[in-house]
Amino acid sequence: MTAGRADPVVRTPYGAVRGRYERGIAVFRGIPYAAPPFGPRRFRPPVPPEPWDGVRDMGAFGPTAPKPPYSEAFAQYLSDPVVPGEDCLNLNVWTPEPGPGARLPVMVWLHGGALTRGSSAVPVYDGHPFARDGVVLVSVNYRLGVEGYGLFPDAPPNPGLRDQLAALRWVHESIEAFGGDPGRVTLFGQSAGAISIGALIAAPQAQGLFRRAVLQSGPPEAVERDKVRRVVRRMATRLKIPATAEAFAAVDRALLLRTQAEVGRLSSPVLGGPAFGIVVDGDLVPRDPLEALVEGSGAPGADLLLGWTRDEYRLWLVPGGLLERVDRLGPVALAGAMARCRCGSEVVRGYRALHPDAGTAEIVGQMVTDHLLRIPLHRLADARPGSSYVYEFAWSSQLPGLGACHALELGFVFDTGDVPEARKLAGEGAPTELADAMHAAWVRFAVQGDPGWQAWDGAHPVQIFGDGSPHIAYGPRDAERALWTADVSPPESAPASHLPPGWPTRSTELRSAVRRLRRSGGARRH
Repeated sequence: MTAGRADPVVRTPYGAVRGRYERGIAVFRGIPYAAPPFGPRRFRPPVPPEPWDGVRDMGAFGPTAPKPPYSEAFAQYLSDPVVPGEDCLNLNVWTPEPGPGARLPVMVWLHGGALTRGSSAVPVYDGHPFARDGVVLVSVNYRLGVEGYGLFPDAPPNPGLRDQLAALRWVHESIEAFGGDPGRVTLFGQSAGAISIGALIAAPQAQGLFRRAVLQSGPPEAVERDKVRRVVRRMATRLKIPATAEAFAAVDRALLLRTQAEVGRLSSPVLGGPAFGIVVDGDLVPRDPLEALVEGSGAPGADLLLGWTRDEYRLWLVPGGLLERVDRLGPVALAGAMARCRCGSEVVRGYRALHPDAGTAEIVGQMVTDHLLRIPLHRLADARPGSSYVYEFAWSSQLPGLGACHALELGFVFDTGDVPEARKLAGEGAPTELADAMHAAWVRFAVQGDPGWQAWDGAHPVQIFGDGSPHIAYGPRDAERALWTADVSPPESAPASHLPPGWPTRSTELRSAVRRLRRSGGARRH
């Protein structure tokens, strides 16, 4: 707290809130943007919070959404604080100048965590550096797992995504009083947070609530409804209840979280498996978000900043020793990757030719990363030339085996590499000059719509962070992308006579390969 300075007080549409001055920045934590999503509101769309009289103190983080803890293997790298309580639909604001006259650019952060974990209370997401540099930073909690993304016959889909939309509406209505400009809102998120942003910027109901968007290591996507239903059915089977929202709402919350963790234990982004996701619902998500954005029906005129890390897959394969197991499985692992990506063996041969020194795990990891992440983001950038900017994060963690893994860039983007939670993933000695460069680029993008390098065009410029000084490389992933362009990936129901050479023709063989790969140990979605 700044000595001798009165605590900042701001009035929102629902009541007044008191924050704290910390190192010259006004901080408000745990502001409710919707009512607690429990009791009769469980599994339902969010509703506004009850107005209050007087001034509510917002000095501490609000409750986090119910979630299972990380497995021991992932907990050594990732922090995920738990704040108990039911009022979990809350957000935080860091502002250098609280008051309606400042009209500063606003950045709204959506955390990652596979839609099952994470919160705005993770210390790496501290908003002070952004506010220090003239941005109002907002970070949001939203419902997770089966509470936020379960699919039931008696409840609307995507309540977690609807929470995020409610938070954006709160920002639009309230942020001017905190010194922000509601006409200059940049959404940014990583992993599941980026996937959520992809859905939001494509959603008709969110148009006018943002001006720019940053998608870090997560593409716009919707998952098949049957995939989410299978997760819910598996949970219902274990719990011996019907697969309905009414039945799930009657289950003890701790038991529900344990069951969710058990059902998702053997899934991962690389290997697939049961998982929650955003689904097309005919309302908030009327169609696949990527297709809507590529065809121009979503986010018209929005500036986009898109990117990935060089070794995304290593966060999913290194914990628990799965990387070594995948290397040992060899052909079985490659067959599993072909099934996961629905590609033929010519794609595998192409990756082998491009990366002759790579082991099986690296081939599998890069194939799946390209298929699920980089190629969709390439497609999005191709559809938005001149207003899209692309980056790759290439600095390697100082911890063994992680390389430039998924989520490693976060401490650099937030300029919070000095907090212990960032060092859990980066190790000691992360370069401050790299954090300065990345953080400044994100701030500049929020302010100007231009992060400081060449916009995407036919030359495919990609800003490389972490491999020497920041620099542009042209088409660094084009060779891998060409392998997928040449490949015609068959639908699951394609007859054997229509499959490309090398495609395993028996679905039982594919399923067996994927099962053996998952059950080899360590395959746990973080």
